[in-house]
Amino acid sequence: MSLAVSCPRCGGPVRPPGLTHSQWLCDSCGPVLPLHTASRVNREVVASAVERAKRDGMPMWCPWPMPPGWMVTGLGWVADDRSRVAATAVACTGPTPLGDGPADVVLVAEEPGVGLGARMAGLPGQPDLGPDIAGAGSHAKVKAAGHPTPLWSVEVPPDRSVYAGEAKGRWIYAIAWPAHAGYFFAENPVLHDLAEWLPAELVFGAPSPRLSSST
Repeated sequence: MSLAVSCPRCGGPVRPPGLTHSQWLCDSCGPVLPLHTASRVNREVVASAVERAKRDGMPMWCPWPMPPGWMVTGLGWVADDRSRVAATAVACTGPTPLGDGPADVVLVAEEPGVGLGARMAGLPGQPDLGPDIAGAGSHAKVKAAGHPTPLWSVEVPPDRSVYAGEAKGRWIYAIAWPAHAGYFFAENPVLHDLAEWLPAELVFGAPSPRLSSST
């Protein structure tokens, strides 16, 4: 499996542990757990990542059943050789509701303080979005692992839409490009934890650039 390694908080390069430091280091963010991004996705790659996520009790969210024309196009996880998986990310691609091109969706599950969800939301440097989603009345609802899960809209750059909430005791971030593709989360989609069961019918596509870009 070919992997790219980067900082989950800013997307920049990271340096592995060495003689002068015992942790992975980002020149901008300091000590971090690295984000590993698969260069391609297929059933074998996903199955391998799922096994580790399952072992560490970290969800790996994916819409299921997939809407027509949608497929899995990216996969990432945050961990090093000595730690538990602290975050996962699954990218999916399919047609926009207006038929004006492809839409990308990334679903992030993470422990507090990782910063991957905030960076994917276009808010790098923030470890969490907790204060930004506090308030009455959710803006969308999904069913995650069989449970109704409220999500709150987050103010982000105009090229995307973002909802965030909590599921299985971790943060969940739902990010969509372009912004109007956020309809995906307004129609009460069902999110399945691939760590519980890997559907044989999953379809895989060409790698999405969303997980490899800095924002």
